[in-house]
Amino acid sequence: MPCAHRPDGARVGDNGGVDVYADLAAEEEQLAALLDALPPEDWRAPSRCAGWTVTDVVLHLAQCEEAVVGAVTGGTAYAPVDWTRLGNTVETAMDAYVETERADAQSVRRRWESARVAALGALRAADPKRKVQWVTNLLRPTTLATTRLAEHWAHALDIAEPLGRDHPDTARLRHILWLAHATLPYACAVDGRAAPVVRIEATGPVGEHWAISPEDADVVLSGGAGELCRIGARRLDPAASSVTASGPGGAEVLSLLRTFAV
Repeated sequence: MPCAHRPDGARVGDNGGVDVYADLAAEEEQLAALLDALPPEDWRAPSRCAGWTVTDVVLHLAQCEEAVVGAVTGGTAYAPVDWTRLGNTVETAMDAYVETERADAQSVRRRWESARVAALGALRAADPKRKVQWVTNLLRPTTLATTRLAEHWAHALDIAEPLGRDHPDTARLRHILWLAHATLPYACAVDGRAAPVVRIEATGPVGEHWAISPEDADVVLSGGAGELCRIGARRLDPAASSVTASGPGGAEVLSLLRTFAV
């Protein structure tokens, strides 16, 4: 579950003037279109998430969007979730949460639709300066919206790819790259090492050039935005990608790239 930390100063417009709320809505709409095209049997098919069907993945997203509302509003619509009571790690907690609330595909789809609308509304209405508790971190609303975009993108791949469905990359990957870059200090700390200064040089889906961090960085990660984002979401082994990592410890830094917390 992507739920990582981004710098406290993040705001709408920090990412090249792009509204992350509008892009979160667009990412969710792309997933909705994918779900609309699925026949009933595909909802029962295995996803790329071990032990989860397509329906389970959508249920997980619904649960997390409800948790967003609880975190942002303090329980006005949904009570904040105490993740620690569900498991010792984020992954085990998510598995347990899905296990306790499995339901039929139609019910799960309606639940996700309702929850995503409520979550986006809560995020838009929130005080942009007030941090809220999200799993292991205190995040500003724009930061939390970015993590939600990253998670919807990653789980859409978990649904589409095993079913042979197309789910094309978009310019919204820029948000996910930014998140992955800003999360590197967290990832390095979890691994017990100091974080070097890292620059990302990425090529977008239609040839855009995106650069993050200074030109004199210690480590430079270069490659396609889609591959970099998939590495960060643990959907692609760095060794199987065309991404390059230059500078001291570059390969280790690339292996730590992530868009989620543990």
